[in-house]
This record gives sequence, C-alpha cells and structure tokens, in this order.
Amino acid sequence: MVARVQTVAFHGVDVCPVDVQVQISSGLPSFTIVGLPDKAVGESRERVRAALHALGLSLPPKKLTVNLAPADLAKEGSHYDLPIALGVLAAMDVLPRDELANALVLGELSLDGGIRSVAGVLPAALHAGSNDNRLICPAACGGEAAWAGEHLDILAPDDLLQLINHMKGTQVLTRPAARIAAANDGGRFMGPDLSQVRGQETARRALEITAAGGHNLLMSGPPGSGKSLLAACLAGILPPLTPREALEISMIHSLAGTLPEGGLVQMRPFRDPHHSASLPALVGGGAKAKPGEISLAHNGVLFLDELPEFARQTLESLRQPLETGQAVVARANHHVTYPARVQVVAALNPCRCGFLGDPSRECTKAPRCGADYQAKMSGPLLDRFDLRIDMPAVALSDLQGNQPGGEDTKTVAARVLRARQVQTARYEGRAEISPTGLNAHISGAKLEEVVALDDAARAMALNAAEAMKLSARGWHRLLRVARTIADLDGAGDRGVGTGHVAEALSYRHMGHMTGA
Repeated sequence: MVARVQTVAFHGVDVCPVDVQVQISSGLPSFTIVGLPDKAVGESRERVRAALHALGLSLPPKKLTVNLAPADLAKEGSHYDLPIALGVLAAMDVLPRDELANALVLGELSLDGGIRSVAGVLPAALHAGSNDNRLICPAACGGEAAWAGEHLDILAPDDLLQLINHMKGTQVLTRPAARIAAANDGGRFMGPDLSQVRGQETARRALEITAAGGHNLLMSGPPGSGKSLLAACLAGILPPLTPREALEISMIHSLAGTLPEGGLVQMRPFRDPHHSASLPALVGGGAKAKPGEISLAHNGVLFLDELPEFARQTLESLRQPLETGQAVVARANHHVTYPARVQVVAALNPCRCGFLGDPSRECTKAPRCGADYQAKMSGPLLDRFDLRIDMPAVALSDLQGNQPGGEDTKTVAARVLRARQVQTARYEGRAEISPTGLNAHISGAKLEEVVALDDAARAMALNAAEAMKLSARGWHRLLRVARTIADLDGAGDRGVGTGHVAEALSYRHMGHMTGA
C-alpha cells in the first residue's frame, strides 16, 4: 500500500502541489527517489536514513521507492526531506496515515533528526490555507507561516521526535505566533535624515516628487555633490508598507531565503547592488531562477550608483521590468515571473573624470569624454526615468556646521503621505486607471481623464514636447509628474496648471546628457 504526503514545488512566486508517494515492496534493499529530483532532493535519502537512525529506527530491508508526482515537474531544494521522512514513517506504520492525509509538509532534516528552516514557507502557507490544508513546517519558520491567517492549522516542531510524539498524542505542539521583522520609526527605512542634504534644493524637491508619485529619478553631478546621500534618503520619506505590500515583499524574500528573522518584512526595501552585478543578479535567474535585486526591491527602492559602469546588457535588461512591473526569467523548459514594481533611483557622473562642465577642472578630452562615458545608456533606457536632474557641486559654505539645514525626513514624509492619500482616494476601485494607485502607473489611455490640463498648460506642454522632441513615453511621463506636483500642491482634481507643467518640464532635461 502506498503512503502519501503533500508538499509543494515553487515556480517563481507560484506554488505547484507535489504528491510524495512512498511504497515499500519486496525485493533487494534499496532507497530510490524518482520524479525529476535535483541533487539536493536526491541526497534526501541519506538525511532521512540518518534522521531515522537518530530516533532508533531503521529502514526495513526491502525495496523502498519514493515518487514525486507529477513526474515531469522538476523538484529542487531540501524542503522535500520532511515529507519524504513522514511518508516513509507512514509506510512503516510508525505514524497513522490519517494524520498526514490533509497536511502540507516542508522542511529540511539534520542528521540528528532536527528540522532546519527552508525557503518558501510563506507562499506554501498561503497555498495551504487556500486549500484547507494543515501546514507542517520547521519551528524557525513558524512565525513566518502564521501570517497566512489565523484559520490555518500549523505544526512547527523543532525536530522529528516532537512531531511523532504530537501525532501519537504524547506531546502537544502549540500554534506558533506571527512574528515581524524588527523595524524603527513606524516601519520606515532607517537611512540618513534628509536634513543632512545641504545646498541641493532642486534635488530635494525632485526627491519629494519622486516619492509622492512613485516615479523613477536620474541624478547627474560631479563627485561629492550628494547623489548617494539623497538616494539613501528616499526610502525614509516613503509611506509605511500596507499589509498587502508587506505580504508581497515577504513572499519574494521567503522564496529567496532572505526573510529577516523568519518574520514579515515591515520596512520598504532599499537595494543598492554594486555596478559589477551580473544580469541574473539584477533581474533574476541563475541555476534555480531565483529573484534578482529588482524583485527583492519590490514596493521599495532600487538604487543604481555609477549607472554607466554597469554592463550595457545588464542595463538594457531593466527596460522591460521597469515598464511592466514584472521580471520574467525565461528558460528553455519554463518561464518564471517575479513581481518587480520598484522605484529606480540612478546616479552618474557627467563623464569618467566627473567634472564635465566645470571650467576650472574640466579635462582636455571634453566633451568627448562625456559622450563616451554615457554611451552605455541608450535613449529607451533614459526614457524610463520620469525625472532627470543635474546636481552641481556643493559650495563649501553650505557645508559649514552653522548653516541651517533643510527640512528633515519626518516633515517631508508627512507631505508625501498626504499626496499618496489623495492618489489612493482617486484610484480606489479603479485599477484600470492605475493598478498600484500611484500617478507613476496611470494607464496611457486614461491620462487625459486624470490629468486635466487647462488651455494655457496644454499649449505650454505641447510646445515644449515638440521642442524637446519627447517620445510618446516621455510625453506620458511628463503628464504623470505634473499630476504628482499638482497633488503635492493640494490642487486636488481641479486640474493641472501651467506652474505644474513648467516644473515637470524642468525635470525632463539634463544639460550634461548627450541627446538630452
């Protein structure tokens, strides 16, 4: 008779059910796992054998076959250890089969019978809850699984012996409590305070607009002008995560095995990969198609410092995720899709030496040095940035300690939150206009409905777009930024005026960018 245990395989953020079938039959003693197992799954038999030996049990001297169905679905990871072990114990009549009939199981076994944490417990728990299953997972992941809902029955043992005793009625395992990752200041990213940014009023205003509307920002300026400091301040002025956003981020980090302390993520991600990052590291991929930096920054900030230093192919791979909000990892036998709705903030020097446009320090190769340095960035990639600003060098007088600083993070964050609340109210129940409820993602077909330009503002925008030779995408981004500026100014739904359009136009030009 075949013993059955349910577990899962992961296909991006999607969960695929897997049926673990264990059969003990007459024949030469063997332990075989079939069903497209990878190396980690194939090694499960040794971990299962050792864990059972630690409990004083040994495998019967018979033919033991484990089938992971469906057989044509690749099985990867060590989370198959525990379901295989429980299937073997049920086939040996050590455990009652009815206790496992409605359980979804995942966990890695130690040689001493301990149950180690595994990736992907949160999406597996959500899948179990939607199918009225009980979840059995490692104790270290119990706090993560509890966020799937209070109705979900969860067993989170430390070791295999605890689980066996619970199923036999000699020990009772309590339901784990939901845990949350440590956070400070109401769930905001604890980066530098915005008051530390001196002498960059235009850049500070651009950052506020970026945060309020969910836009992308590109900064150009010489070394030491404060580009990296300004980018680090962005996550701090963004509103705290909503429960839905926190769950989306936590699912991605759970699959990547980077969920902090086994609890739900509470702060917006801020990812700043080095410019030597490969294409799979940035967009996702690798041997097991793991999420990349752009997905790990979902609902947060992706900061790309020294933008031209990234490989050109890596930069161009960002174009599709920035447009669709999804990173698609394509393989010959399957496609994996990860969410990638991020705010990209990029920084670059105007040229390789960094001082293009500075008469006192400009190199002898100008302007050729700037053109060559910026050649890695294509026009379509630059078109994905809603705001582009020049940041001049900071005067030494602005850095003196007795000079008053600008507004702090808390003050700016309050204005950003009010602007976001206006957008939430405007797009509530209207996902066809903006699926995220932010101005940055207004559908192009609905822009005229949301961005009501008066006659003077429309004439100004059309004349400027013609002079600047804006693409259709650039035109749409101009209107979205103008809508955000109007929201920050408290214009409500009265329309977008010439002042809002003029300011939005000022963020579409960078003097040092070739072709700008």
